[in-house]
Amino acid sequence: MNAKELREMKDVELKEKMDELAAESMKLRFQKATMQLNQTSRISANRREVARIQTILSERS
Repeated sequence: MNAKELREMKDVELKEKMDELAAESMKLRFQKATMQLNQTSRISANRREVARIQTILSERS
């Protein structure tokens, strides 16, 4: 998702999305550790998405 789509979401939806991304991040780390992860770029993309959400939430508060 891009920042424009994230800004249209409510705070509750953003927090839910961040929880989903945190769970996905954990899965990706385990896959990387067990050498099952093919696209390592997904880890950094996931991290950037979390950072975008945190930025939007901090701007609103």
